[in-house]
Amino acid sequence: MTDSSRPGKIVCVGRNYRAHAKELGNDVPAEPLIFLKPPSSVIRTGGTIELPTVSSQVEYEGEIGVVIGSRLTRADESQSKRSIRGIVALNDVTARDLQRSDGQWTRAKGFDTFCPLGSEVPAPADLSSLEVTTRVNGSVRQHASASEMVFAIPMLLAYISSIMTLEPGDLVATGTPAGVGRLEIGDVVEVQVASSLVRNSVAAAG
Repeated sequence: MTDSSRPGKIVCVGRNYRAHAKELGNDVPAEPLIFLKPPSSVIRTGGTIELPTVSSQVEYEGEIGVVIGSRLTRADESQSKRSIRGIVALNDVTARDLQRSDGQWTRAKGFDTFCPLGSEVPAPADLSSLEVTTRVNGSVRQHASASEMVFAIPMLLAYISSIMTLEPGDLVATGTPAGVGRLEIGDVVEVQVASSLVRNSVAAAG
């Protein structure tokens, strides 16, 4: 997946950090909670996150994104780890009020501009060493290590591959840590994972 391309599909994991589940008043799931974002939601560094008029509570969610490099179907964790092509910083922008009111998350997660992605960088040998940091207007709002995930990255990929085939170029968003918060017009939000950085301004939808 180059900077100019879009993933074939974006599979996301919800409530994969205990503190984040707690801050939203949710239980940690017994198995991974997955949902999809459309490829049309992708923007890159320098793109503008547009706040839709139908939502009054749009929030950032910094995440570690995993780019798939080889086809995975009913894979085990070892195969899943070997399939990783790279890592990206990802912002799972969410209309929180719509997420609560709709009962399912497609609309809340699926608006155009709601999936900012950084450049793809190599994955480390130790995936648990990855860290994600989110800043709004230069202030750190989120910081966590992959070692704090409820479900580790290889397990997530194996689990997803038992449901749907993951193809080269697909993207898996591995969940957001505690510290999510509202975005306002004029904000600048950054998510960093290793040397992958995505930086976006925030504006009203045109």
